[in-house]
Amino acid sequence: MIIEKGNGEEIATLYCENWEQIQKRYEAFWALENHDRPLLNITAPKKNRTKLLESKHKTLKDRWTDTEFVIQNGNLQMQNTVYAGEAFPMLWPNLGPDVFASLYGTEMIFGEDTAWAVPFLSDEDVEQGPAFTLDRNGAYYQKLMEMTKAIAEDAKDKYIVGITDLHPGADGLVSMRGPENLCYDTIDHPEFIQKGTMALLKGFQEICDELYTITTQYQRGSANWSGIWHPSKWYVTSCDFCCMISEDMFEDLIAPELELELDYLDANIYHMDGPGAIKHLDGLLNMKKLQGIQWVPGAGQPSASYWLPMLRKIQDSGRMIQVNVELDELETMLKHLRPEGVFYNLSCRDEEEAAEVLKFAEKVRYEG
Repeated sequence: MIIEKGNGEEIATLYCENWEQIQKRYEAFWALENHDRPLLNITAPKKNRTKLLESKHKTLKDRWTDTEFVIQNGNLQMQNTVYAGEAFPMLWPNLGPDVFASLYGTEMIFGEDTAWAVPFLSDEDVEQGPAFTLDRNGAYYQKLMEMTKAIAEDAKDKYIVGITDLHPGADGLVSMRGPENLCYDTIDHPEFIQKGTMALLKGFQEICDELYTITTQYQRGSANWSGIWHPSKWYVTSCDFCCMISEDMFEDLIAPELELELDYLDANIYHMDGPGAIKHLDGLLNMKKLQGIQWVPGAGQPSASYWLPMLRKIQDSGRMIQVNVELDELETMLKHLRPEGVFYNLSCRDEEEAAEVLKFAEKVRYEG
């Protein structure tokens, strides 16, 4: 067990043997000074695993929002996992990717593996203009705060707690308005999108500050669903809606708010999801405050090595990269992307394979 002092609190990472060294690796990564190899988020299942708790909840919503159940199963999952390289144990309050919209009154539908919002903004609402107010008395806001506090208190001697999955900007409007309607709005009511994204920005900043304040009572720095740690306040920015609009629309409707998100954060990486988003890469790389790109090819698309020309373009712009990598292409990636500011996610069969992959990555050098 490694004990580390941060923010006046003692932090023990029960499920992670070398957290002190891992933090130093992340600090080098953000500074583009990890010269020996990329950071590697290597995970594998342990051989002797404890069975997870079975849900006996009446509804899926009850299961998702049962804080104690989430914490108990989260601990079991971390106990069952091997963490190698720069991987670390983390739990975050997950109420689905549309939880941000729920803080403004959007109702949620919970499925087995994800949750989604029920759009509520009418054409009349759009014509009147955005009037968004965070509902701090609402059930979802209260639940998010309760879960974050409970997880943070449980995490203080065992693991890192992450900030929940927040999607402001145009993705927040999609949750409230629906993707088809928002596409029409880009033509019929572009000013609604421009003003709406800016109106949601304030809420994003407030919520992020509130959650960061809670988590840093017990730990140094921050993390989120991406599995990356930073010594200060960082977040994954995104706009999945961009796949449905042109480059000009992106510059007019999306970029102004996105750049303010980047200004607000201490550090950032942009989540670029699917081939439909690639047309916006040049626009993203023109944003001076953008530090990196998380590339997700999407279902049915080739894996990381296929996209090497694009990834090298991102790296040559001075940006960081995060991408999932298959084991059989790791050597290619190591040889053809410089290690500085690069982060690979890898899954292994067991602890032995995880150790072998780490040793292999430490031997292979960049060739250009």
